[in-house]
Amino acid sequence: MYKLIGAPVSLYTGKVRCYLQFKGIAFEEVLATPQIYRELIIPRTGVRYIPVLVTPDDRVIQDSTEIIDYLEQRFPDRPVYPAGPRQRLVALLLEVYSDEWLVNPAMLYRWMIEENRQFAISEFGRTRLPEASPEEQYAAGLEASAPFAGALPRLGITDHSRAAIEASYLTLLDELNTHFSSHDYLLGDRPCIGDFGLIGPLYAHLYRDPASGRLMQERAPQVARWVERMISPAVASKGGDFLPDDAVPDTLLPIIKRMFDEQVPVLMKTARQLEEWITANPDATEIPRAIGKLRYRLGDMEEERLVFPYNLWMWQRPRDFYSKLTSDQRAAVESLLSETQARALTSPLPVRLQRRNNRLERLIETGQ
Repeated sequence: MYKLIGAPVSLYTGKVRCYLQFKGIAFEEVLATPQIYRELIIPRTGVRYIPVLVTPDDRVIQDSTEIIDYLEQRFPDRPVYPAGPRQRLVALLLEVYSDEWLVNPAMLYRWMIEENRQFAISEFGRTRLPEASPEEQYAAGLEASAPFAGALPRLGITDHSRAAIEASYLTLLDELNTHFSSHDYLLGDRPCIGDFGLIGPLYAHLYRDPASGRLMQERAPQVARWVERMISPAVASKGGDFLPDDAVPDTLLPIIKRMFDEQVPVLMKTARQLEEWITANPDATEIPRAIGKLRYRLGDMEEERLVFPYNLWMWQRPRDFYSKLTSDQRAAVESLLSETQARALTSPLPVRLQRRNNRLERLIETGQ
């Protein structure tokens, strides 16, 4: 049986848990306690991140996207990657947006709202010391959660940026509520990889934490119903398919526009700064988790955040898919995109990245 090592409070654990349930894959969930970190996660992965999947043949896989791609090869029924070029590109784009950008409102609402913060501290404590008293759990939770709460400035989440991040999230909730009023999932009656990206922040933080959960229920009840469909084990027994004829609902276009307006400029800046970092460090193989700072914009607000090259590894996925389309496929896809959006997808990436042994490295391609 597969083992999913993670925690209820973990964004990316939620993503993989929903996927396993949807595919009907039998698994046991194991809390990532300090003992599990010492005995399994760190020695077997070399890093301290969850979720981790342990396969029946004792292979250990870390990173939610790599876990899902590994399992898709072994459980091909009801694929989460649509076959049509329009739907597949949208699914890939929305995974990047959800995984790498919606972490901002997820972290803001968790750590800048006191009710949510107290809930999260208790959750961290229950994960670290599941058998301890509430007082011992709370003390352990304070210690365990400190690095996460302290990460907000590194993500550009500050008192200055708070209103802009909240406004963007609330508008996104409205857009998603409109979409899920007509569709069970992003692309029809079956979840795609974009749904699994989206469920991470929208469930583990923004639905499950109490204050933001009430906000979702009141402002965007159809989004809350989508979350409940996604987390239900009963989803494995249901049929459903993607929309016919490679259709992409018009209700998703404002969300794609939001991604290109807010996140993609950060990705472009990240690509330029990674090229500069490689020029300054020509002998480096491993790429650090952060390589400096950049300024980003939300509406009229501008703030500083760290530069995270991992985001580019995720961005390579839709970009590479787009680059391999035939001319007819690209013409069909480009009916969804503005000229600026299409240009961003073809913008050169001077540095290619790969994940090897759970670390990010520069990929030196043959012939380069």
